[in-house]
Amino acid sequence: MAMLRLALACWDYDRTRALADGSVRPDGIELVYLPLPVEETFFRMMRHREFDCAEMSLSSYVASLDRADRPFVAIPVFPSRSFRHSSIFVSKASGIARPADLAGKRVGNPEFQLTANVWIRGILADEHGVPADGVEYVTGGEEEPGRIEKQKLDLPARFRVGRIGPTETLSQLIAKGGIDAIYAPRAPSTLRTRPDAVARLFADYVAVERDYYRRTRIFPIMHAVVIRREVYEANRWCAQALYKAFVAAQQKTYRDLDETAALKTMLPWLPAHVADAKRELGEDWWAYGLAPNRHVLETFLRYHHDQGLSKRQYAPEDLFAPEALESYRI
Repeated sequence: MAMLRLALACWDYDRTRALADGSVRPDGIELVYLPLPVEETFFRMMRHREFDCAEMSLSSYVASLDRADRPFVAIPVFPSRSFRHSSIFVSKASGIARPADLAGKRVGNPEFQLTANVWIRGILADEHGVPADGVEYVTGGEEEPGRIEKQKLDLPARFRVGRIGPTETLSQLIAKGGIDAIYAPRAPSTLRTRPDAVARLFADYVAVERDYYRRTRIFPIMHAVVIRREVYEANRWCAQALYKAFVAAQQKTYRDLDETAALKTMLPWLPAHVADAKRELGEDWWAYGLAPNRHVLETFLRYHHDQGLSKRQYAPEDLFAPEALESYRI
């Protein structure tokens, strides 16, 4: 039987490197791994469906479920996870000293629907009493003018979302005091070049994020892996094959991180970092699969719906190919 040739667009992660170098191969699949930056992958997959399967923004994927054609189906693999308290940046001219001060302010988002921003707005509402519709949003490129939303939004009227000027960037605006804050997964360049003007809202964000996890048990999911609907429907078996391969590649990375004879990562205190991660988040601290992530996904799906990005509140089971949610037992 001929192998199924699939093009996978996914960033160059340690947890997927075994798929890129071929040391882990999905059953029955010849995988062409394209190590593209996440913004490029998301744009090309959402706008033109260029790849057979791809890493995708969880927010963009959930929003796509409202479409009649449902162009993608996901497997419960999460190549990107990140705590996002560190992703709130403020203008020092804004007078913002604590989260509650964001209410009523003008906040820049590269795109309103970014997964990181869904998490930030939800956390600010749940934890700090700043409603998601309690600020004025403006969108546009963080470092380059002209960035647009990857898919058209139909938000409730209570959300005020405008655009910055055609030659402006969020990074420049926050340094000049033209906006009060930025919610974004990438730190604006002016955080580094203009420390006199731009700062993180949570200076000691690691301590804040640890406290958040200890109380909520949520390690936010950013990205999932999706398969183009027509590829999946023609080869339903490929969902399980890809899921198994991603898990095998991740397990290889866990083993590499436990290696102490010769460190495989350029972190001098890597064993201490690994021990710390296990102590805080458990042995499988970057869990794949539905069961260990149900409460994380339920929280995200609530935020997504409350923020007007999905027409109904989906259940975690609605997101994934059923073939990737169960396996045989002996």
